[in-house]
Amino acid sequence: MDVAISKNGVPIRLTSERWQHITTGHPEISDYYYEILETIESPEIIYEGNNDARIAVKKMKERNDKFVVVIYKELNNEGFVITAYFSSKKQEFKKKSILWEQQN
Repeated sequence: MDVAISKNGVPIRLTSERWQHITTGHPEISDYYYEILETIESPEIIYEGNNDARIAVKKMKERNDKFVVVIYKELNNEGFVITAYFSSKKQEFKKKSILWEQQN
C-alpha cells in the first residue's frame, strides 16, 4: 500500500485490493502506478464527484492527448482511491463543479 497526500493535506491510500481492481478493469494503466499517486498529489484540476468523491485529472507527460483520471474519497483525516483510468475526453467533466484548479 502506498499513500499520496491530496491538495487538502489528506493521506489517500492506494491499497493492493484497489490496485488489482483498477488494473483488472483498466489493464492499460497497469504500468502507471506512480502516475496515479502523482495525479492525486499534483493534479491540474479536481472536480466534485458523486457521493462526495473527488476526481483528480492530470495530462500525461508522454501523451498530450490523454489524461490520468483518479477518483478518490477523503473521509475526515484519511482517504482512499476508488478507481483510476485514462481518458482522452477532458470535457467529460465539464458539468462537474471544480473544487481546485492549478494556477499558472
